[in-house]
Amino acid sequence: MNNVNITRDILHRQIQEKRTAGFQRSFHVTDPFIKRLGLEAELQGHTGCVNCLEWNENGDLLASGSDDQHAIIWDPFKLKKLTTMHTGHSANIFSVKFLPHSGDRILLTGAADSKVHVHDLTVKETIHMFSDHTNRVKRIATAPMWPNTFWSAAEDGIIRQYDLRESGKHSQVLIDLTKLCSQLVEAKCLAINPRDNNYMAVGANGPYVRLYDIRMIHNSSRKSGNQWKSSAVRTFLESHMPVPDTAVQYYVAGHLPVKLMDYFNRLRVFVVTYVTFSPDGTELLVNMGGEQVYLFDLTHKQKPYTLLLPQKCQSSPDVQIGKTTNGVSNGIRLPASHIQFTQSKMQLSSPDLPPHLEKIKQQANDAFARQHWTQAIQLYSLGIHHSDCNAVLYGNRAAAYMKRKWDGDHYDALKDCLKALTLNPEHLKAHFRLARCLFELKYMSEALQCLDDFKGKFPDQAHSSACDALDKDIKAFFTETESGGASSFRLQSTNQMEPITMDEFVFREQSLDYKHRYCGHCNTTTDIKEANFFGSKGQYIVSGSDDGSFFIWEKETTNLVRIMQGDESIVNCLQPHPSYCFLASSGIDPVVRLWNPRPETDSENGRVVEDMEGAAQANQRRMNADPLEVMLLNMGYRITGLRGVGPDGSDDEDSSDRQAQCRPS
Repeated sequence: MNNVNITRDILHRQIQEKRTAGFQRSFHVTDPFIKRLGLEAELQGHTGCVNCLEWNENGDLLASGSDDQHAIIWDPFKLKKLTTMHTGHSANIFSVKFLPHSGDRILLTGAADSKVHVHDLTVKETIHMFSDHTNRVKRIATAPMWPNTFWSAAEDGIIRQYDLRESGKHSQVLIDLTKLCSQLVEAKCLAINPRDNNYMAVGANGPYVRLYDIRMIHNSSRKSGNQWKSSAVRTFLESHMPVPDTAVQYYVAGHLPVKLMDYFNRLRVFVVTYVTFSPDGTELLVNMGGEQVYLFDLTHKQKPYTLLLPQKCQSSPDVQIGKTTNGVSNGIRLPASHIQFTQSKMQLSSPDLPPHLEKIKQQANDAFARQHWTQAIQLYSLGIHHSDCNAVLYGNRAAAYMKRKWDGDHYDALKDCLKALTLNPEHLKAHFRLARCLFELKYMSEALQCLDDFKGKFPDQAHSSACDALDKDIKAFFTETESGGASSFRLQSTNQMEPITMDEFVFREQSLDYKHRYCGHCNTTTDIKEANFFGSKGQYIVSGSDDGSFFIWEKETTNLVRIMQGDESIVNCLQPHPSYCFLASSGIDPVVRLWNPRPETDSENGRVVEDMEGAAQANQRRMNADPLEVMLLNMGYRITGLRGVGPDGSDDEDSSDRQAQCRPS
């Protein structure tokens, strides 16, 4: 206990030094700290689930909101309650925020009663009550640039803006998602870019994330006599022609649109449960309910990696933009920089790896041979992080993804194949794997064309068992389709059951793809689950999970490095301290848990989940389970076995790839 007190005192003293001297540590979360991360304390005071957490700017106060309709302000270093107040809400609190530049005096709350309240903590009174939303308020966002302004996202599909300098008690509609989609659209989360407060990210039900420039928004539904009075945005709006309240960009994981109908048939729903910007404002992190965590690069416009066909196939009418295959839009969008199979000889082979990376590659190959697919993927990823111009590493990782078959693995494998072919157009295995990935992703015409090109380019392999098996699979699909069987084509843009405008269709078609994907957690039970950057440079990613754990990944390698047991049921909230290796978590349990690096003298850490691969695999099963199975899992029943969780339950590569196209190089 003395060690705990010493650690807490040191952190508290550093906080005070930061406040008085303006000191900011530039790299405060490191791998040794992550490995020593453990539970420091449990803050008890709520009587219901704790649905939201928020640090103040200095990091010496922590606010929490709960199903019990109370907000509590904590001193996290003295482990004591400073303020407890009933917020006046009549239902679960989902969001809590300190208003910037208010001296930590003003607290904002949003709740399931459709209301947003403003509280003065010094007198423990609610000073404003906004009742403009017509459905549950899920998130509130603030921005330092506008200290009297804040925003809310609610399940009525509306993003509202509030200015506390206004004399009235009403907010303004900033964004109305129902204009582009339908009355069924629900806004779930929003975030303001910390480096440029003009940009707002919005998440809703569905796989798309919308990025807005607040300066460019004009909503015709605003009353002309009450537009942006005293607002920091007013000057800009008055000096520019009004434009529609449309996003400047949409983002989506490239494989998700074509999987909407498939997932819908499995009673699986996509919903963006949390969005947040990186500390430098250049990246956007998204926790996708029903799927994985995704990182989008805002500075690099990455088109979906749907297909990069060899040059000889690009003239085919079936793969041109806007054309159809069997009457169904294939959604293929060819990037301007496609693969050229006549590249210079300098790119026909990968550079030799230095000895330490060659050792990592061999370790990955050994893991692959033992069928430890996740371990192999992590080792190949580590090698790629240190040598991103080696085609063999990308090709091998693609093979491991294809074997593992988790959600999204075949799309990541396709990306790796394309990267390998960009580095080495003569990469035989990558070319064949590309055809196999297209088949698994249900791009049948493109898979057949890619396979035909493979046979022409590598005639010695044209009649291999692998080629024959894939050719047979593709032709069997077309035979089934022509005979009136159920088509496996999936529409690119949207579930046809959802009515959308043409503008929305165009926005979705122009969506940009992700940079990194983080796997292992499960997010199907709640729609408030967070994912955050951990570290002043955002070098780690953290997210809660339905299995009661929280997961920590390295941002750049995407490797899972730590799993901690954070709740008896579900971890929803993870809020890293703004300056130090200190983490607050909450979930179904009525407590707030604090985590920091334990002293090196601590020999045991009972909260560590040792079998990380097993936990991740179980979560993949959980995400693909039927509703009854999920209910039993949430009740604590242990269900053994892991069914196929990829596009199908078979292992086609094992039986058909006898020419080593799916074995590592």
